[in-house]
Amino acid sequence: MPSLTDGAIRRAIKQVEKSGKQADLADGEGRGTGRLVLVLKAMPTRVTAEWMAQQWSDGKRTKKKIGSYPSTSLAGARELFQRDFANLIQKGRSIKIATDTRPGTVGDLFEAYVENLRENGKSSWKEAEKGLNKVADTLGRNRLAREIEPDEVANVIRPIYERGARVMADHVRSYVRSAYSWGMKSEHDYRNSSPRRFRLAYNPAAGIPTEPKNVGTRWLDEDEYVRLYRWLECPDTPVHPPYPRAIRILMLTGQRVEEIARLHVDQWDAAEEIIDWSKTKNSRPHAIPVPALAAELINSLKPNKFGWFFPSANDPSVPVSHNTLYSFIWRQRERGVIPVVTNRDLRRTWKTLAGKAGVTKEIRDRIQNHALHDVSSKNYDRWNYMPEKRAGMKKWDKFITALLTKGQNRKAA
Repeated sequence: MPSLTDGAIRRAIKQVEKSGKQADLADGEGRGTGRLVLVLKAMPTRVTAEWMAQQWSDGKRTKKKIGSYPSTSLAGARELFQRDFANLIQKGRSIKIATDTRPGTVGDLFEAYVENLRENGKSSWKEAEKGLNKVADTLGRNRLAREIEPDEVANVIRPIYERGARVMADHVRSYVRSAYSWGMKSEHDYRNSSPRRFRLAYNPAAGIPTEPKNVGTRWLDEDEYVRLYRWLECPDTPVHPPYPRAIRILMLTGQRVEEIARLHVDQWDAAEEIIDWSKTKNSRPHAIPVPALAAELINSLKPNKFGWFFPSANDPSVPVSHNTLYSFIWRQRERGVIPVVTNRDLRRTWKTLAGKAGVTKEIRDRIQNHALHDVSSKNYDRWNYMPEKRAGMKKWDKFITALLTKGQNRKAA
């Protein structure tokens, strides 16, 4: 059978449109093994034209879609067939396992990695996408991922570091390293449906050193705690109202800032006074009873129409980001109106003061959803510890209520 031409395709489409009957146009010979076929189908308003790779094996026919005509041209379809299907057919392997055999580009790798984060419910996917998009633009989005050298990654990070953004530089290094690490593992992962294989021989960011981590030790003493809490109740400067409320909830519950920032109406059980997260940083479900002060505060808040307790000032359809809350605190402490503190310091403060209130470390760990690494906790213990958490929160509520009352009385005097 002669090869197809664009003229023959156009004539066949008109014929199918008139007859209403399906037509299969084969490109060249090869019925005994496999070939490229254009399948024409009459629809109510148009004729669809789909390129298919067709294979014959043991008297049975198998088809796999390549693209649509004319968006995929005749020449393009032939190229795709030869590149991804012809070799499989020649070897007698099924075309069902065929994939795009071109090595993936930098853009392909980064996009697939971000999609993997998103599909697995990782809240970091947006930050990773933003960072990797900038890296891809610098390295060259259409370059093969396997061609990137370590010095090229270092040259992307160095200007960020030299302008003083050392934490951001380390984040960028981490994004690139993680994307390449994922790409190398995905090469032979049967669970991965990415259309590209990257053929990575090494991770170009693996040898780039990290910025030394400063392990925080700062926590607020009782006077500092009261000072910050009272300022958040009545700021001396115009601020977006949800922001100081979110920080007060952080102070009262000791939770991670991103979990409080993203607090949604579906997660709050007002009757039981419980916050219930289905997904957290350590990928484990987490629920806590809140102290009476926090319950009163949450119940006084009106979620916006999107269900967020703490919506972003710029886009109410999304919650405030943890970075925005960090910046909010940073600006106020630079003014000297509140103690020097970070959001993580607040989590450390809760841990410390709740211990002083008499809450055992085990229950404090469980309330703060710290990972427990012993075999019993990881693999066997499925008790939710809600009664024990409630008892712990009652102790904390009594302690913090007395502390804030004492601070208020001292101020009045």
